[in-house]
Amino acid sequence: MHKLLFDQNLSYRIIKEIGHLFPNSSHVCLLKLDKADDLTIWNYAKEHGFHIVTQDSDFNDTNILYGYPPKIIRIHTGNTATNTIIELIQKKNEAIQNFLDNEKTGFLELD
Repeated sequence: MHKLLFDQNLSYRIIKEIGHLFPNSSHVCLLKLDKADDLTIWNYAKEHGFHIVTQDSDFNDTNILYGYPPKIIRIHTGNTATNTIIELIQKKNEAIQNFLDNEKTGFLELD
């Protein structure tokens, strides 16, 4: 099972709603990483088997420089309600799972 690490630009409330799809997922604030820079978060995710979910395009740059894992899922919806993001993740679950299982790609953008 894949586990996701949500960046500070996304609500920690998402975890509860997608836990059945991605058990053991977490949020940077729950791990006391909410003030950490992108590379620190990236390294934590790599060391602990997470894939990063973010709205921040900078993580793709880190992914290009250092490779993957962790893989990056960018939510590209702009400023939107948490429930809309939850619905997007649930709706795109199969595509997300396929992406995380695919060893040839490290970045997925959802909109």
